[in-house]
Amino acid sequence: ECPLCLLPQPPEAFPTLASCAHRSCWACLEQYLRLAVSESRVPVSCPHCPAVLQPTDVHRLLPEPALRDKYEEFLLRRLLVADPGTRWCPAPDCSYAVFAHGCAECPRLTCGREGCGTEFCYHCRQPWHPDGPCAPVPLAPSLATPTAQPAQPEELAHGEAPAQAEAEDIKVCPRCSAFIMKINDGSCNRMNCTVCGCLFCWLCLREISDVHFLSPSGCTFWGKRPWSRTRRILWQLGMVLGAPMVISLAAGVAVPVITIGIPIYMGRKVLAGGPGSRRSSLSGCQQCLSVTSSVLLSLFVSPIITALSVGVGVPLMLTYVYGTVVLSLCR
Repeated sequence: ECPLCLLPQPPEAFPTLASCAHRSCWACLEQYLRLAVSESRVPVSCPHCPAVLQPTDVHRLLPEPALRDKYEEFLLRRLLVADPGTRWCPAPDCSYAVFAHGCAECPRLTCGREGCGTEFCYHCRQPWHPDGPCAPVPLAPSLATPTAQPAQPEELAHGEAPAQAEAEDIKVCPRCSAFIMKINDGSCNRMNCTVCGCLFCWLCLREISDVHFLSPSGCTFWGKRPWSRTRRILWQLGMVLGAPMVISLAAGVAVPVITIGIPIYMGRKVLAGGPGSRRSSLSGCQQCLSVTSSVLLSLFVSPIITALSVGVGVPLMLTYVYGTVVLSLCR
């Protein structure tokens, strides 16, 4: 039975994939690939897992030559967009890519497509300007800022507030400048560009790592805008001044809870038994011996676990507060 269409199929109707071991019928995979390529969702993942389908499998499953050519074009564009040294010709009706590695000192580029020859700047990616500095990109400058400017009363009277609100929901990827839309409802601010794969923060529009929202940057994992500078400084000062008391209190609570809690939990667990346990076949003396032995064993193990938890957790918290937070506060 195919897991997508839920219809019984003969074994030869399930093609094998080089990326993973999941199986779907040929017709479902064709339809899935046809929709994915038509919507430019390239590279295409397996319909059952995040594994990326190999180009050989895509060519084998796509029947139309036009779709195969479109898949190759989209795949090439995604690879070029992810390359920081690639520049696209700004001329109308020209989609030629120029490899411009090491051209920062000599920013004058020339499109190599036959019949075009457009000269443009490496830095601002606009037509060549020999007599002046780089101008800001004229394409929707309000969308490139982390937050849009509030509308003026005159604009509100003319009905321009909805357009401004929409501008807050559309921003540009910091790596490839692709426009990305997000509902500004305070949901997750960890964004992943589908064009170049850049992982960035929706609030500050910077490429981030997994610890960005744990750093004292003012950007929160959820929320519509980052903290103000005053609130951020007050929070950092509070962390620096209150860290010894809070960490000592947490360690003082964790030591007895872990030391006493583990033996109690193990005793209740052994006493209650579990699925398939043989507690009913044991006598009262044997049950008492089993519970006592588990509690005594836990009493020997729980101090070791407590020492490891406190010995590792406390230095990590102190390093974070008096390392990362203090450095951020000094800046």
